[in-house]
This record gives sequence, structure tokens and C-alpha cells, in this order.
Amino acid sequence: MKPAIFIHTNEKQIVGALVSEYSFRRFAANPDAFEVKLIETRRYDWMKDYEGRLYLRDGLKREWLNEDLQSFTVLRFAPPELMGYRGRSLVVDPDVFCISNVNELLDRDMKGASLMARHRAGTKDQAWASSVMLLDNAKLTHWKLRENFEEMFAFKRDYMQWISLKLEPQNTIGLLEEVWNDFDRLTPETRMIHNTKRQTQPWKSGLPVDFRAPESKGNWTPKNVYHRVRRSLFGEYGMMGRYKTHPDPNQERLFFGLLRECCDKGIISEATIRHEMKHNHVRHDALELLRKTPTLAERPLFAA
Repeated sequence: MKPAIFIHTNEKQIVGALVSEYSFRRFAANPDAFEVKLIETRRYDWMKDYEGRLYLRDGLKREWLNEDLQSFTVLRFAPPELMGYRGRSLVVDPDVFCISNVNELLDRDMKGASLMARHRAGTKDQAWASSVMLLDNAKLTHWKLRENFEEMFAFKRDYMQWISLKLEPQNTIGLLEEVWNDFDRLTPETRMIHNTKRQTQPWKSGLPVDFRAPESKGNWTPKNVYHRVRRSLFGEYGMMGRYKTHPDPNQERLFFGLLRECCDKGIISEATIRHEMKHNHVRHDALELLRKTPTLAERPLFAA
């Protein structure tokens, strides 16, 4: 069977997901050798039943919000089950964009590993970044999304332990080179760029922030105390400010160059962009930026 690339998303990040889907095919040496599929929260109706319920996250009991920007993250663990625990899959966040030949990664010798990922940046405990994972589905039969999801609400599974792959046998995880999940760094060596810093995602600039601030049990740093007080007084997103302009203009140009190509090819319509702008999912000057941003064919990212 063909390997499959899965992009997990919710409605707030659907434009990013569609651009991501296009990017994999655009740069592939053989796009017919794999499939690309979206995994969308709206297709998992049972998640709605958990709205407002408490779940375990980094030692704390937090309220589950289906409308949160990153409610899609648990869907990272769906691909093996979706593929009947057969074949190989690659799963990525909707803010990951491929700028190289992904066939090289899909054909990788995994050397017996069940999955491959890179380490998260800035973590002392070497937590894994599950935002990009190459999966040998046959070796991940213990990944059962709904059952594992429900365990968070029974306080038997911690979201952060799950998402950081700390619940996996560590000797089954292979190390993926950082260029295949390059955190906010775009260089000629980058294979997949990941806009991990949510506050500067290029398609969100100027919009009100709609993601939850992190918080850990027993952590009484001034920042955490501030967010606890802020949330109790003003709500989950109150006083969180607005998304900022990305500090690297090339990353903004990459996104809008790809988006323009999607529009030119009829993959994404102007009506869709207007709809997403209206709902504060895409920055309000997106169409203006599209008109003045060259496609990557017209102006390559890294001209010789």
C-alpha cells in the first residue's frame, strides 16, 4: 500500500492545513507515490461530548475546549488506526510546510524503529516533538485514539506525557534530523518548516490570540501566576493580546507564495479566504498580501 501523509487540523487552522497539503505534492519528486489526507476534528463528533470536562495536562486538571486553536493535537495518534495498522505514514501539524522532496523521508530506512521524531527545543528532559512523526503503523497497534483520549478524562493519561511521547518505549523511537521539523528556522538546508511560535504564525498577524497559555503543576513562576490570575478574571483568552508579525519575512513570503499558488490552481478559493478572514482564522490583509506576493516559481526562496 502507498504511504500516506496525514495533516491533522481543526477549522481554525484549515487554510494552513490546505497549504501544507499542497506543499508536499508541489516539491515531491514522485507525488503519485503517496497520498495526502486531512484529519479534521469536525469528523470526530465524539470529541464534542468532552467539551468543558476536566482532563489531565502536565499534572493539572484543565478544561477541554474543542474551539481551542490546538484541539487537533490528539489526532496525531490516529494514522496507524486509520491505515488498519499497515504500511507507513507521516503525520504533521497544519503549520508544517514541506519545501523539499518528501519521497526521501517516506522511503527512509527506519532501522526497526516504530516511529521517528526530533526532540523538542528547550526541554531539559529530552521530550520528543510529536508534531512531525514518521510511523511504522504495524508496530503501533497500542495507539487507539478514542480509548487513549478517554484516559485523559479518567486522569489515567497525562496529555503532556502523551504528546511528548514519554509513554512510548524509548528504545522504539528513532531520531529524526531537525531539518525535517525545523522550528521557525528557514534555511537552504530546511526540509520542512514548522511555525511553532504560535504568536507569530504568518497567516495570523493582527488577529486576537486564540490559543491557551501553557501551565504546569507546582510551577509558581511570575508568568504562570499571571496567566492563572488573568484566566480567572478575564477568561481563557482574555488579555492575551494579538498575533504579531513574523520576524523572518522569508517565512511570511513562503506561506503566502504557496497560498497564491493554491489560489491560482483552484485549490483554495478567494471565497474561502474571505470566510476564514471573517471568522478571524486568517489575517484580514491576506488578500492584499496575496496580490503582491510572487509565487515560488516566480521568485524562489533561495535564489542562486
